[in-house]
Amino acid sequence: MFSRRIAITVCLLAVFTLAAAPAFGVSSGDKVKNKGVITLRAGDTLTVKTSEGVFTVTINSDTKIQHGVGLTGIRKKQDTPDVLIPGLKMKFEGVGGDQENTVIAKTIDFDEDDLSLAEVIQAGLNPTAQQQAQNMQTYAANKAATDAAIAANKQEIAATQQEVAANKSQIDEVATSTKKRFSEMGEVVTKDQYTVLFANGQYSLSQEYKDGLAKIAKEALTYNKGWALSVAGFADSVGTAASNQVLSKQRAQAVVAYLLQDCGVPVGRIVAPGAMGESNPVASNESPSGRAENRRVDVKLLLNKGVAEAN
Repeated sequence: MFSRRIAITVCLLAVFTLAAAPAFGVSSGDKVKNKGVITLRAGDTLTVKTSEGVFTVTINSDTKIQHGVGLTGIRKKQDTPDVLIPGLKMKFEGVGGDQENTVIAKTIDFDEDDLSLAEVIQAGLNPTAQQQAQNMQTYAANKAATDAAIAANKQEIAATQQEVAANKSQIDEVATSTKKRFSEMGEVVTKDQYTVLFANGQYSLSQEYKDGLAKIAKEALTYNKGWALSVAGFADSVGTAASNQVLSKQRAQAVVAYLLQDCGVPVGRIVAPGAMGESNPVASNESPSGRAENRRVDVKLLLNKGVAEAN
């Protein structure tokens, strides 16, 4: 009889516990820490898609908006709310609002490269920025500038050169990181690849190359698992190493933006754009035809070896 009473008591406690358990979601006053992608912005209200669902995140004058700087990203730089645009990946912390799954943000963190990619996705290819890149190439090629222009750009050029040097020193680290990511898929093979070529100083996509990217994206999307697209941008040797590093990054970002926005490739299936600058030329930079081949973005469809053999 005593054992029966214990069993009944345990059952009743279980029922009360389940009844008292809240439904999934964020309630008023809850501490919230999550990350996701901004899909919509209306004033100070952000719609953020996370792996757990959709959150409505509100910012105010007390919200700290920041991104990491330097190689480690530990040091933070404060930003204005203008940077919070659709397509931006971010982390947010705050407390639950009055309605379910609403958050009043205390801090928002993002990566500067993710902001650059979001701007490409939102604004498309900016003709003014593209013209500036072309002017920079022409300036370097002709070796012509006034003393005033050199003085005005000296600080910016030095900073860019430092960034290029840092990027070069991190090539091995990036390669190791990429290898680790694909090790989760097991051994991988290159199933297919496609190369996009660009005019001198340009990073816009012609219709011919958009069609080619759509074709390889369609092929990739036929696989349910075990695949990814790697993207790496390159430049020829015309101009400075600093300007070519920037240009190769813009080319890679333009390709990624098209794959995401127009071809429906999920973000998680694309390796972050690789800015390779003048490295790894496929032809001689001594001739116009060779330089044309080196102004490129290489896109590779990588498959788990088991998936590839099964197909």
